[in-house]
Amino acid sequence: MTRDEAWSLANHWVAAWNAHDLDQIMAHYEDDIELTSPIAALLLGTPDGTVVGKTNLRAYFQRGLEAYPDLHFRLEDVLWGMNSVVLYYANQKGTRSGEFMEVSPRGKVTRVVANYSG
Repeated sequence: MTRDEAWSLANHWVAAWNAHDLDQIMAHYEDDIELTSPIAALLLGTPDGTVVGKTNLRAYFQRGLEAYPDLHFRLEDVLWGMNSVVLYYANQKGTRSGEFMEVSPRGKVTRVVANYSG
């Protein structure tokens, strides 16, 4: 993954979330996606906070958009690696997040590990 590819993915990802466009959000993920997040643990009541598969991820994101109707992200930085990217952003409440994303050769996200400041 190049620096430009990482920033492009990040900008499109944030724009999709800020538009609350679930189809555009889901376009970033492979079918076999795995996401682990403390927010997933909270919203879904699962101790490991893991969501597996695109259908389950879509349901989780839908639930999140409903739970946080004023959700808005501000991209602060993007770190890029060989087949990965880290998005560093803040939400409308000022909570900072860092999401490590593994990316497939097709440019789709295969795994996410989300971390939050508060």
